[in-house]
Amino acid sequence: MTNTNNPAVMPSRILYTMIRVSDLDRSIAFYRDALGMAEQRRETFPEGRFTLVFMGYGDDAQNSTIELTWNWDEDDYTHGTGYGHVALEVAEIYAACERLVELGVKVTRDPGPMKFVPTETGEREVIAFIDDPDGYKVELIEVHKT
Repeated sequence: MTNTNNPAVMPSRILYTMIRVSDLDRSIAFYRDALGMAEQRRETFPEGRFTLVFMGYGDDAQNSTIELTWNWDEDDYTHGTGYGHVALEVAEIYAACERLVELGVKVTRDPGPMKFVPTETGEREVIAFIDDPDGYKVELIEVHKT
């Protein structure tokens, strides 16, 4: 039996989250221009007819990224009921949402305090939600330590 206390056999880091996109250039522009991510890596598979682009806030060897998967012959995806959202931290959520609206990004939940957070946690979160070009939800979170 494998030693379950051995750290070498346990996952240790989130590498990336994959989402399928219908227009790769539009999605790259959104994650780059609206959310400030940079393209970390790109892999194209002509025989498989798909391209992967990894977007993030730092080198993907050290930081988690979002993998944008573009299947060349498919552009109609359904999200299903199991997918929730990607959460991103932002320093000034109200100003960030104003900027995003100016860029034409749809804010689906205006910034405001997160409900039902126990006050004894010592943190107060202000959250907002936006949609990416394919309708995936992105939560913006501003955390205040008290």
